[in-house]
Amino acid sequence: MTIKATRRQALGLLLEGAGVAAAAGAGLTAFVGTAKSKGFEPLPPGADDAFYDKCIRCGLCVKACPYDTLKLAKLAAKVPYGTPYFEPRKIPCYMCEDIPCVKVCPSGALDRKLGSIRKARMGIAAIDPNSCLSWQGLRCEVCYRDCPLRNEALLLKPHPRELSKHAVFVPVIDPDHCTGCGLCVYGCPTQVPAINIIDPKTFLGRIGEHYRLGWREDQPHHPGNPADKPELKKPTAPAEPGGLDFLNNMDDPLL
Repeated sequence: MTIKATRRQALGLLLEGAGVAAAAGAGLTAFVGTAKSKGFEPLPPGADDAFYDKCIRCGLCVKACPYDTLKLAKLAAKVPYGTPYFEPRKIPCYMCEDIPCVKVCPSGALDRKLGSIRKARMGIAAIDPNSCLSWQGLRCEVCYRDCPLRNEALLLKPHPRELSKHAVFVPVIDPDHCTGCGLCVYGCPTQVPAINIIDPKTFLGRIGEHYRLGWREDQPHHPGNPADKPELKKPTAPAEPGGLDFLNNMDDPLL
């Protein structure tokens, strides 16, 4: 009787332990989902939309980084537990030309087709003009000097100064070239950085196909655009002036 009771107790403890483990697993999964939606931290170069599904949290990219930039997320991090990420204010990505973190990734979470670190999109730099020293009229330019893609990803452009008629030069981000390396964040001299790396998906807009910037060569022509129409044959005889030509001709005797 004692033996049967002991067996029942052991079986009950085993089932109870399995239930606790399952609940803990479900709780951890829920925590990971919550952490994923908490905020944004830059991921290693080569990460794409399927990164979280492909990453096996092996840590090889962390070990391969020569600058100790990457680290694995803990439970309180903004990204899922065990995910490699970096904090630009502490250690930015120094944009290694050979991209060693991508080469050691065994799961394909970091795309090996990334042939140039200049094509990486780890995030997008965004500037707070209210705390940026340059935007406040002082000459800083630290982020501009530290940017590895100076005059491409980060440019200086003139901006009117409120205190005088003279203009100041302020940093402006070009999202088509910014890699999100965070070197600008690391070098920003303000107490809390006036420039940060944020999620492009929540920051960058999209004009839409119903608008066209006619001065940009990379914009496709709309079906009704005159540029898409076949070239008209030139008339053999002089045509009468159009309405605008007639009104603009101030020498015309009829006016």
